[in-house]
Amino acid sequence: MANENNGVFTDLLIAVANPIQNLADTLGDGVNSASSIFQSCINLCTTIVSNLANTAIQLIQSVATAVTSAITPKQ
Repeated sequence: MANENNGVFTDLLIAVANPIQNLADTLGDGVNSASSIFQSCINLCTTIVSNLANTAIQLIQSVATAVTSAITPKQ
């Protein structure tokens, strides 16, 4: 009789624990996905800022070269 009750409680525990474990797994997967998306956004923003900075530097260099050429006496 004791073994039958133990089996019922085990079955009940398993029936309750499985959905909780599934929920925890789903939440964990969601956190991992959100973290991955966040990291991708950070990488994209870093790339955009770097490219903008490089473009600005090239533009400044081009303007400086043009100004220098314009004020240099022609031979």
